[in-house]
Parts: sequence; structure tokens; C-alpha cells
Amino acid sequence: MAKPIMSDDAMYLLLRMGDIDEFNRRRAAGETCDLRGCDLSRLDLRELDARGLDMRDCYFRSSDLRGIDLRETRLEGASFAQAFVSGCYLPAELSPAEMMMALEHGTRVRYGV
Repeated sequence: MAKPIMSDDAMYLLLRMGDIDEFNRRRAAGETCDLRGCDLSRLDLRELDARGLDMRDCYFRSSDLRGIDLRETRLEGASFAQAFVSGCYLPAELSPAEMMMALEHGTRVRYGV
């Protein structure tokens, strides 16, 4: 299993610093980001506009994702151990049982196979 990435991507650093509003603003203006495999553990991401993001293999351990709409987000292989996900919309392909395993046991989510 690969270790989570601590990227030097400017957009990733905005998330790490908690500047979700600026991240969303810059994305809306067309700026791209590479978050695949990144360490997003223990972050407050509640206001994140995750539409269209590729967050495959990301680590969300103990992150606050409450209320985020992840229906249009790529999440295969992401780790959600102990994350806060109440009120989240999840991709339709991601079963509740799969998500429970990820939250409670730290398994990586699998879907779309």
C-alpha cells in the first residue's frame, strides 16, 4: 500500500491550510489540481465543492466531510477511517456496506467493478 502524498500542488496546500473558500473560488475560475493519493487526513472539508475532483486513493482519516456532495467525485481506493460523513451524498455505486467497512475498519472503498 502506497503512503499518502504530501503534495506541493498549490491547490492541495489550500486544503491543508483550511482555505476551502479560496480552493473553491480558484476551481470555479478554471484552475486544476492533482489530489490523487493525497493525505487529506484530519482536515475540515465541510464546504468543499468536490464535483469532478479525482480523489482516488486519498486518505480522509478523521476528516470532517459532513454535508459534502461526493456524487460526482472519483473515490475508488480512498480511505475514510473514522471520518465524519453525516449528510454526505456518496456516489450511487458506493454501497452503504462498503462505506461502513471503510469508516469502521479503514478498508479502502471499492466500486464500479
